[in-house]
Amino acid sequence: MKLIIALIPFISLTVNAQIVPQGFIIPPAYMESVKIDNQYWLKNNLNVASYNNGDLIPYYSNSTGWGSLTTPASCSYNFDASNDAVYGKLYNYYAVVDARGICPLGWHTPTDLEFRTLNTAIGGNGGTLKEVGLVHWDTPNSGATNTTNFSALGAGYMGTSSPANQGIVTYYWTATASPYDATRAYTWSLSKDNTIFTQSYENTKVGGFSVRCIKN
Repeated sequence: MKLIIALIPFISLTVNAQIVPQGFIIPPAYMESVKIDNQYWLKNNLNVASYNNGDLIPYYSNSTGWGSLTTPASCSYNFDASNDAVYGKLYNYYAVVDARGICPLGWHTPTDLEFRTLNTAIGGNGGTLKEVGLVHWDTPNSGATNTTNFSALGAGYMGTSSPANQGIVTYYWTATASPYDATRAYTWSLSKDNTIFTQSYENTKVGGFSVRCIKN
């Protein structure tokens, strides 16, 4: 009996997948975003190592030089990369407004106006944005309901010389510079102690804060 082997030519298949720059990991669409009123927000804090063109975002593994930067930079909370998978990386203002684009294609760093629109949509109740419970927030995590599914975590921040307040507070960068001081820019923040979604233009551009991208 002869053994007949059928030779099947290799067929190249193209699947319907999104090709993204190095450093981006994009989950399925149903996992990646949340709709609040007419806005779409990423459900997780940004955790990327490079811009849309593939250029690396300078990463700091200690505080040396951080407080005097006028160029893009990122770090992990407490300089511990194991924090990134949960809380995302922390970026200074120069990184989030860089023309090379820090958010995934089709998304951008929100402006102060876009955060104000979000605040209007939630009726000023920041508790609707905060993850419920004490896994990623310290007690008491007042008023947290997460009814928007925004799932804000107490990511803390990187100050001019050291990290602080993980579990206590989270700050989000906007792309809007302060009109009053060239060294500062607008942020929005949430706290474990209340439900206020706080706008500020007092934070300096060298601060390391979270980024939550919004759809174009």
